[in-house]
Amino acid sequence: MKSAFTSLAVMIGCGPINKQIGGIITMTRISTLAAGLLVGVALLQYASIASGQGDGWVTLLDANAKGDWTEVGKANWAMKDGVLVADKLDGKDLAYLVTKTSYKDFQIRAEFWVDEEANSGIHIRCDQSDKIDAKICYEVNIYDKRPDPSYGTGAIVDVAKVDPMPKAAGKWNTYEITAQGPHLTVVLNGQKTADVQDSKHLSGPFALQYGSGVVKFRKVQIKPL
Repeated sequence: MKSAFTSLAVMIGCGPINKQIGGIITMTRISTLAAGLLVGVALLQYASIASGQGDGWVTLLDANAKGDWTEVGKANWAMKDGVLVADKLDGKDLAYLVTKTSYKDFQIRAEFWVDEEANSGIHIRCDQSDKIDAKICYEVNIYDKRPDPSYGTGAIVDVAKVDPMPKAAGKWNTYEITAQGPHLTVVLNGQKTADVQDSKHLSGPFALQYGSGVVKFRKVQIKPL
């Protein structure tokens, strides 16, 4: 009996049973750590997709941040309720927010709102970054009351006319602008408004314009091609 009892005590105290329990605890800890790592990776992937960068899109402006732009001219740009807004010029010159990076071939996706008096637009492939206008950039116009509507909202000024001109005032709109080599296309709210071949400007920064009225940008993304 004594021998049997002693053998049992040894097994419980420091024998195979203890080793099995230790192994189970170690495996449990490894499994927990692995599960934590998998959750972390999944969260990073979700965050990347949610920010629009998981598929090549780079978010330059959204509800969380105005982004990093160079100002040319002065307007009262301000973030209000998750939207970038301007409704007044500080001086006579038009105002622009210019990217600090130059782009050659790309897609731009921009969500914007304007009132009826607004004069705005998105200038792409600008030859300079410290001076912005339709002569040294392609100007994708946002201007419902332009005296010559053929180059108003939806057009590329002096490059691609629009007929009939769509109206953007009083609602949220989405511009999808693609520049690939000399081929330029503009899509406004799912409707193609410009499709042209032109090679005057092949690369450069792009800019958001404020000229008059109320102009809001909710989200601006770019995808290099």
